[in-house]
Amino acid sequence: MAVGPRKANTKRTEKKPKKKNKKRKLAVWLFFTAAIAVVCGIIGYMLIILNGERILSENQDKLILPEASTIYDGQGKEVTRLGANRENVEFAEIPELMRDAVIATEDQRFEKHSGIDLWSIGRALVKDVVARSAVEGGSTITQQLAKNLFLSSDKTPFRKATEASIAVALEHKKTKDEIITMYLNRIYFGKSAYGVKAAAELYFNTDLKDLKLWQMATLAAIPKAPSTYNPIKNPEKSMERRAVVLQLMFDQGYITKAQMDEAKAVKYEPVEQDKNTETYTAFIDYALDEAERVSGLTEEQMRIGGYKIFTTLNTQAQSVMEREFEDDNNFEKSVDAQKEQGAMIIVDHRSGEIQGLVGGRDYANKGTNRVLIPRQPGSSFKPITVYGPAIETGDYFPWSILQDVKTCYGSYCPRDSNRVKYIGPVSMEQSIKESRNASAVWLLNEMGVKTGLAFAENLGFELDKTKDRNLAIGLGGLTYGVTPYQMAKAYSAFANDGKTVDPHALVKITDKDDTSLYEYNAPTSEQVMKPSTSYYMTELMQGVLEKGGTGVNARIDRPVAGKTGTTQNGVPGVKNGYNRDAWFAGYTPEWTAVVWMGYDHTDKDHMIKRSSEQSAAMFGKVMREAMKGVPKGSFTKPAEVHVEKPPIGITNFNAVYDEQNARVQLSWSPVEGEGMTYRVYRKEASEAAFTKLLDSLDATGVDDLSIAPGMSYEYYVTAYDPKKDMEGEPSSKLKVDIPEIQINPSDPQNPDQGTPGDGSGGDDGTTPGNGTENPDNGGTPPDGGNNGTTPPDDGGQNPNNGGQPIEPGNGNENGSGGSNGTGGNTGTGSGDTNNGTDDGTTPVNGQPTAPGGEEANKNDTAVTSP
Repeated sequence: MAVGPRKANTKRTEKKPKKKNKKRKLAVWLFFTAAIAVVCGIIGYMLIILNGERILSENQDKLILPEASTIYDGQGKEVTRLGANRENVEFAEIPELMRDAVIATEDQRFEKHSGIDLWSIGRALVKDVVARSAVEGGSTITQQLAKNLFLSSDKTPFRKATEASIAVALEHKKTKDEIITMYLNRIYFGKSAYGVKAAAELYFNTDLKDLKLWQMATLAAIPKAPSTYNPIKNPEKSMERRAVVLQLMFDQGYITKAQMDEAKAVKYEPVEQDKNTETYTAFIDYALDEAERVSGLTEEQMRIGGYKIFTTLNTQAQSVMEREFEDDNNFEKSVDAQKEQGAMIIVDHRSGEIQGLVGGRDYANKGTNRVLIPRQPGSSFKPITVYGPAIETGDYFPWSILQDVKTCYGSYCPRDSNRVKYIGPVSMEQSIKESRNASAVWLLNEMGVKTGLAFAENLGFELDKTKDRNLAIGLGGLTYGVTPYQMAKAYSAFANDGKTVDPHALVKITDKDDTSLYEYNAPTSEQVMKPSTSYYMTELMQGVLEKGGTGVNARIDRPVAGKTGTTQNGVPGVKNGYNRDAWFAGYTPEWTAVVWMGYDHTDKDHMIKRSSEQSAAMFGKVMREAMKGVPKGSFTKPAEVHVEKPPIGITNFNAVYDEQNARVQLSWSPVEGEGMTYRVYRKEASEAAFTKLLDSLDATGVDDLSIAPGMSYEYYVTAYDPKKDMEGEPSSKLKVDIPEIQINPSDPQNPDQGTPGDGSGGDDGTTPGNGTENPDNGGTPPDGGNNGTTPPDDGGQNPNNGGQPIEPGNGNENGSGGSNGTGGNTGTGSGDTNNGTDDGTTPVNGQPTAPGGEEANKNDTAVTSP
């Protein structure tokens, strides 16, 4: 029994040596692995050092600025070469705070690492993993300098390894002071400025030693994205980035909180720039921005990489635009240094090629491009939110009748700015031609704001669906405004048979070996409106340039359609009729152009006075010269558009008051057409809008019997074609004043006329049927005497009860225009029950009788135009 346990013990003692052997083998393996790794690391590090020093030695010439890129125009001709502005400085010339600002922003561990910061690399790797792409570089200042010795900004492992090797080599060859000096002399600060000295002179017109803290922080903010953070081009984004730099400086102990807060609050004011030696700067800047977007290259690379950049530039158009914008006579004179500004863009809507653009007066290279700055468009937005979408519904046409009336929609009360306001019925053609506000808002309200928003969205405008969901969009009152570029794109669709256009400035980009880096490929065009809508809108907007239209100054020697727009100054407490923005957006059969004018900062001293007439004039001056040599075309009607014209307008319309028979006689000339009928509209002076008085008339004259003394009426007539269901344009509007009825108490022809009552009732002759009396009126009504027209002095009414008839026979009171019923031989008084206005109508046997019984042709009341 003891054998089993002994055998088991024997087995256990045999296993112990095997475990010890395994541990020894593992330890030996780990030792040699570590040793090999250390050796490999040392060898690798030495190789990196040697490789970096080799590359650095072989590429010393890279410190010299590489070959400049070339810009070509739309004809393939060289326009300019892109140069660089560079001035080197010594370490001692760079302010300490300037160095601190750059180190705090770009490389906080600059003084501690040896060219490569493993901590920063680890942080960058984490961000790249989270973003699933290479979004963080993790580069030190030394690595950035190494990268700047070359022109590749890709983030491949090979490039990063090369960059790291050069960085390590630089750290071995140069001191930290030399490295930061080289960096600040080499780095790109935007607007062709290389180095901190050139940047200080460019942005602040000052020497390095005189820079203030906020200026140093502004410069330190630029290298991260020169096109985005340079203060001339984007002052707001520059200020935001400056605040980040100052916060980093404070966090790292370079400045105090008080210094930080003071420097954050300063607003940048651009300094006066020397006349730029580059030509067509605004267009070239825009083309370079587009090149950055489509190629992935930086602006610096685009400028000094030896690339060939082929653009759509039309040098003739660009030259004309720049010349006119340099002419001070085309702008209002300012009271101080802040000039009235402007912007313009021209697009060939057949191809989308931008022919030229101007970003402002005295435009500085990479400065503020106002073609891309949003402003309130005013009435130039009406085709986009009102007239265009209305026609698109199929319910409205250029000849449709709108109502130009003074109306409030809740708390919103649009006002006409025309000399003659609120003219009542108006065709869409006249409404847009004269830029009438009331009728535009009326139409938008009729069709619905949702319809207007949807049409604008189709044209590329991203309006705020909450804040802009109101009637103010009909007059261009938007939350965030729109840019001239956006307006040019939208109006190009009107000009291009309702199809979208993609404005662009680039054709292709090649390197110095002619290898293609980018070539423009037009996106598929979308039909954003019916061809009939674009045709009718073109017809409408051509009328804006006709005599009496707001855009006559834009007329040139070829067909033009367009729309003006202005916005009120918006300065609190200032009501002088001056404006903030002035627009003209228009197009020929070939090109679309948009002009904006106004001040960058509107206040009580900086407002435009001449409205949109100056923008229309600028359009005309530029387009007339810019389009010389461009074959003239014409606006054509799409084959699928079949235009049914409405009846012509009424002519020879007359309206006179027949005093003898107490009626208004209306007459007009007949309109040609089978089965033509007529509609009569009337408006009493106190009413806001016209209402249809009579319909389906086949005669060319009619009498209005429902009138009242002391009232004023306006009339117009339209022709109506029942077969086409189309109504013609309104006739001229005529105003008729109905005289008050005056009674002389001592008239011997009225022996029964009593004396004024004393307020006790009965004797004043006004004995109303309801027993109410007017003590202020004298005279006893005759017993069916005379012709029934002997009311008391105020027209025979009691304003307190709406004008009750005196002993009515068979009266039928009309609350809106007086009594139109029949009465006996007794005089009848009637009041407007809606507003208590006295009218004193005295109908006899159903017909109003002229006071005094005189013949109408002797006492016709004069007719005047309102």
